[in-house]
Amino acid sequence: MNRTLQSELQEIRSLGLLRSTRLIKGSQRANVSCNGRDVLMLCSNNYLGLADHPALSAASIEAIERYGTSSGASRLVSGTMELHEELERAVALFKKSEAALIFNSGYAANTGIISALVGRGDVVFSDRLNHASIIDGIMLSGARLVRYPHGDYTQLGKLMEMHAKGRSLIVTDGVFSMDGDIAPLAEIAELKRRHAALLMVDDAHGSGVLGENGRGSAESFGVGDDVDILMGTFGKAFGSFGAYAAISAELRELLLNRARSFIFSTSLPPSVLAASLAAIELVQSNEGEKLRDKLFSNSSFFRKSLIEAGFIVPTGSTQIVPLIIGSAAVAMQFSEALFSEGYFAQGIRPPTVPAGTSRLRFTLMATHSQADLAAAVEGICRVGSTLGVL
Repeated sequence: MNRTLQSELQEIRSLGLLRSTRLIKGSQRANVSCNGRDVLMLCSNNYLGLADHPALSAASIEAIERYGTSSGASRLVSGTMELHEELERAVALFKKSEAALIFNSGYAANTGIISALVGRGDVVFSDRLNHASIIDGIMLSGARLVRYPHGDYTQLGKLMEMHAKGRSLIVTDGVFSMDGDIAPLAEIAELKRRHAALLMVDDAHGSGVLGENGRGSAESFGVGDDVDILMGTFGKAFGSFGAYAAISAELRELLLNRARSFIFSTSLPPSVLAASLAAIELVQSNEGEKLRDKLFSNSSFFRKSLIEAGFIVPTGSTQIVPLIIGSAAVAMQFSEALFSEGYFAQGIRPPTVPAGTSRLRFTLMATHSQADLAAAVEGICRVGSTLGVL
């Protein structure tokens, strides 16, 4: 390898920021075999436990038998398959939008949508803790980036008064992936109306989970009509893969012609589309409602238990529960020690989170048992005491 690249890799090692993968055997269940060890999975975004649900598996198998394994090319080259249209209709009905457009991933959706909607001379107001794919999309667009303090809609309003010239786009996560808190969408929607701006919400971690019917953060705040672009993913609560934009028919036509990540990518295969269709139906069923109830019961129990034990855990109500440690090195030591105890939770370090806020990011699933979670808290306390975190 080139010496300069070797030097950069060594610097990553020396800073304690080197990343590696672990091998999971089997599906993304609550209890898994990881690197040859049986562990409790505490870092999967499979929130409702649908990743190995029989209904999704059956739909995928049927789609392969009928349509094969590939879509062949970009939808603008080899055509849209029936399942692409079916899924987009299902998303639009579920999200109560006029139309929808399917993307290959959340990253592809955010980079493609933002760079298609704004450009030089425009301004994007972005929450300081927004997902990296949002920031990358803004950088690709050439628009001016104005970051506002996390969740601070008062400062957002002041910044919009100062900088809103030409086309303005407000972008925020619905549920923030590393902190688990929810954006103040009611106040942000009011600012969008006042300044005649576009509003985009990345609801990757809220869709399927929040709201009375699992429609996400916009539904829970009652501001669905104010959100111009409601982006979400199928790879989390829906247990499948890919992403979507719930939008107007006009915006769909614009993205179809301008979103490079859509135009220049082979589209999702039939098996994935069919699994997502099955997941949307399941999320809206009685079973989906019960799974959401169980998920929030688990999340509340786990968060309360860690706080009562004396850990630094931000207040929140979602399935994402961060345990703040500070030091990147200690966070990784904590993660490794927990793994030895039988609990799989990733340490999260810069640049994913700001320096000095390294953490363990726990994500709860509806399929966790409370007994397993109680045992996990005991293990976390043991490790925390050993490392001087507790």
